[in-house]
This record gives sequence, C-alpha cells and structure tokens, in this order.
Amino acid sequence: MVFLKSFHMLTREEDEDFFDVNSPTFKTKNHRTVYTTRYPFGLFRDRELPNFEFSDITIFCGDNGSGKSTILNVIAEKLGLKRDTPYNRSDFFDDYTQLCSYKLAERLPPDSRIITSDDVFDKILDIRRINEGIDNRRAQLIEEFISEKSKATAEPNPLRGLDDFERWKNISDARRRSSTQSQYIRSRLMHNLRERSNGESALAFFVDAISSSALYLLDEPENSLSPTNQLHLKYFIEDCVRSIGCQFIISTHSPFLLSLRRAKIYDIDSVPPRVCRWTELEGVRAYRDFFEEHKDQFTI
Repeated sequence: MVFLKSFHMLTREEDEDFFDVNSPTFKTKNHRTVYTTRYPFGLFRDRELPNFEFSDITIFCGDNGSGKSTILNVIAEKLGLKRDTPYNRSDFFDDYTQLCSYKLAERLPPDSRIITSDDVFDKILDIRRINEGIDNRRAQLIEEFISEKSKATAEPNPLRGLDDFERWKNISDARRRSSTQSQYIRSRLMHNLRERSNGESALAFFVDAISSSALYLLDEPENSLSPTNQLHLKYFIEDCVRSIGCQFIISTHSPFLLSLRRAKIYDIDSVPPRVCRWTELEGVRAYRDFFEEHKDQFTI
C-alpha cells in the first residue's frame, strides 16, 4: 500500500531565494541568523535532490552526515506524523518544511509515525530502570523474608489497623512450611523484564509500534539490533507490507535491511541521488570485499 506518493525537497534556487533580499518570497525574519544556524537550509543546496517517488518500501542510504535522517525528519514534520523523542531542529526548520510539498496516493492513516533509534534507546533505558528498581526491591524482600521468618515462632501483637494486618499476613506466610524464599519474593515482585536482551527488546519495540496499516518512517532501525535480529526485522517489515498494507520509508546502513524485497533504494551519496540496486551500494560492496578477503578463515 502506498500512502505517500512523492515528496518535493527544495531545489537550489528555492533554497537560495529564501535569503535573497531581491526575491519576492524574502521576508525580514529571514535574517534571524545572528544567534542561530540556518539548518536545514544549505544542507542539500549542492545535492540536486529530486522529487522523491515512493513505493511500498523506500530506502535512503548514505554515509554519515549525508542528510538521510534530516530528510526523514523533514517529511515527518511536513506530514505532521506522530513521534516520541525530540530531534535536531533550528529556528528555520518550520520555514524549510513549509516550502516543501508532497502528494498522497491515499489518505494518511492516523497511526502513521516516525520511529527513530532514540525512541528505541529510550525504551531500553526505561526497561533497564525498571529492572534496577526490581533488583533493589528483591534485595529488600530477601531481608524482609529473613526477618519475618525469625519472627514466625512469636505471636504477633493485637491487630490495631491495616499496617498490623500486613505484618501479621507476612509472618503468617513465612510461617507456612511451603513458603520458601523464592516463593515469598515471587508473590510480591512484578515479573522481571530482563528476560529479553537489549536487542530483543529493541525488536519487540518495532513489533509493538507497527501494528496497523499506516505509513512508518524508520530512522536507522538497525541500531541496537544484532545481525540476526536485523534479519528478523527485515522479514517482519516484508510481512507488514504483504499482510496489513503498511508503507515504509527507511534510512539505513544495514545490508540486511537494504536487501528488503522490492525496496526502492535512493543512494544519497550520489549527486544527484540515484535509484539503484542494494548490491550496487558502496557500503554493501565493502562488506562483500571484506568477507571475500577473509573467506579462507571460514570453515564449513
């Protein structure tokens, strides 16, 4: 399913005209440059960006600093997509996006969103903080169990309220022969989330976030994913396109994601950016050459 059909980034002339005092579109506010950068103006001035045409899966591939993440942020801002974490923007970001334009093939679903590597990283940190809290609570419960067990032979004082009832209940639980330390702790502690590794948690994040037919912009989703999980994400994306009609626009270095079936790939490093096969990309060929050089070190 294709929702976003095309997107127009600024041409060199449009970029320059914004700050040209002789241009009919010039405004006094365009000189707000004393304390701020003009970003994203100027970033693509010499790149000859085309009108990007999108398919079910479209990929932007380029070296660090090529601007592929900026392109995704511009598209997301122009379309008003949902996002979780803030991103690098300047006082001129809104001005730039207002001058961009796009065409839709279908009405944009409300669940459409941009997912960045920062979103995934923040989720992993949240899980880590939860686990650290669980570990601290576990240590407290061990001490509590030992204390309550030692009181098991003593009769509790008369009950005077809810606090006394909780104390009596804990002692009663500890007194029961079937109440081991592990059972005592398990009954009072939430399930530990650490059963998943960081990579598994990152993969689960994408599975949870991509749940309906919509447009999804993924900014370097391979971060935090092992090669195996990158392959799992590749198959998941292909299945979402095939089964529930999702559209994906992705920026990535990953050869596994670049090999997504029927993906349209823009090589952002070329001037102007060109559509190519994933096997033609310089980064992918670097992988191939490296493994070819060391093929004698692999055993069957």
